Amino acid sequence: MARIVVLGAGESGSGAAILAKEKGFDVFVSDCGTISDPYRALLDQNGVQWEDGQHTEALILNADEVVKSPGIPTTAPLIQKLQAQGTPIISEIEFAARYTHAKMICITGSNGKTTTTSLIYYILRNAGLNVGLAGNIGNSLALQVAREDHDYYVIELSSFQLDNMYDFRADVAILLNITPDHLDRYDFKFQNYIDAKFRITRNQTKEDSFIYWAEDPVIDREMKKIQLGATLYPYGFTQPNPLPVGEEELALKGRHNILNSMAATLAAKVLEIKNDVIRESLMTFQGVEHRLQYVATVRGVRWINDSKATNVNSCWYALESMTTPTVLILGGKDKGNDYSEIDELVRTKCHTLVFMGLHNEKLHEHFDSFDINIIDTDNLHDAVQAAYHAAYEGDTVLLSPCCASFDLFKSYEDRGEQFMAAVRKL
Repeated sequence: MARIVVLGAGESGSGAAILAKEKGFDVFVSDCGTISDPYRALLDQNGVQWEDGQHTEALILNADEVVKSPGIPTTAPLIQKLQAQGTPIISEIEFAARYTHAKMICITGSNGKTTTTSLIYYILRNAGLNVGLAGNIGNSLALQVAREDHDYYVIELSSFQLDNMYDFRADVAILLNITPDHLDRYDFKFQNYIDAKFRITRNQTKEDSFIYWAEDPVIDREMKKIQLGATLYPYGFTQPNPLPVGEEELALKGRHNILNSMAATLAAKVLEIKNDVIRESLMTFQGVEHRLQYVATVRGVRWINDSKATNVNSCWYALESMTTPTVLILGGKDKGNDYSEIDELVRTKCHTLVFMGLHNEKLHEHFDSFDINIIDTDNLHDAVQAAYHAAYEGDTVLLSPCCASFDLFKSYEDRGEQFMAAVRKL
C-alpha cells in the first residue's frame, strides 16, 4: 500500500487526506501548528492518523509522495530533506485532479482572483451547471472530488499552489495580471514569481483556452518570449469588447472590475454559456467580502473595508476608485513591497495616512517626505480611532493595507472582520 503524507491540516490538507484515504492509501497528516477542532474531527471520523505541534521525521520521510500545504516554503528544512531523497512533493490541486474528469476553470493573477473566480462561479451556477468552487476560496477541491461529483470546478490558484503542480491541466486558464508580490518567497526575484504564475498554462493543448489581459506589460512581455499550446483569448480596453452589457450596467464598479468582468465573460463564452445568462449575472453579482466592501457611514464619513488588498497593486486599484478625499489605513507584514506604485494616487487622493503594523519603519522611510499627515499606530483599534479623528465630513476612510496580515491577525479575513467591528462601534 502506497504511503501518502500530508503536510498541513487546513482546508486543503484535510481534504487531500480524506481523498487519499478513500483511494486506499496509507495516510498520515502532520502539522507543526495546532490543527483546528473541525479538521481534527474530520480526520478522526475518517480514520486518518495525524499529529500536530511537530513534524515527526520518521513518519514523514518514509512517504511515497507528499502533499504539501501551499503555505509551507520550499526552504523549510523538512521539505529540503524530502527533495534531497527524491520524494515527490505535490499540491492538493494536483492530487485531486487525478481523480476527476471535470472541466477545470482556473484563475490566477496578483489581483482580482477572488472577484473573478466568484463571478465565473456565479455565472455557471446561473446557467444551471453542476459546478464546484475550490482553491483559495470555497471548499477543498480534494474533499469535493471525494464527496461530490461536479462536472465543472472553478478554482482560484495562488502562485504557491501553482509551484507544486506538474501534470495538472486547466481546460480554461485565466491570467489577470502580474505585479510584484510574495517576492520574499521567490528569492526577491520578480521573474521567479512571473514563472510561477505562467505555470497555469502548463500542459495546455489547442483544445484548451488561455484568457489573459493583453495590456498588462509583464504578461505582454512574457507572451513575446514563450510559445503556448492553448487557444489564446486576449482581453482589455484595446481588444474587442466581449461584454454583453454596457459598462455602466455592471454590478461591479471601477476600471479593474470592468477587466475582471471581461475575463469572466470570455470564460463563460468559451464554455458556451448563453449571452442572456452572462448579461443577467454581470448585472446582479454582489462582489466579495473584504474587497472594497462598504461598512458604514459615520459622521458623514464612508468607511470601506479592502482588507484583501495584501499587495501594493491591489491598493492602487482601491485608491484609483476613490472619488472623495481619503484617509488611507495601511501596513502589516511587508513582503518586499515597492510603495512607489501608489505615490501619485496618495498625493492626489489622500490627506492622511494611518500606519497600522508592528513594523512601520519601511512605510515611514517611503512616505515621511510626502507633504501629508501621517499617524503611526501599532494596532487596529488605534488605527481606526486615528482615522476617525482625522477624517472630515464627506471623506472616505479606506483600509487597504498593501501588506499581509500575519503580524497582527490570523488572516486578511480576520483583519477585515475586526476592522468592520471597530467601525460599527464608533
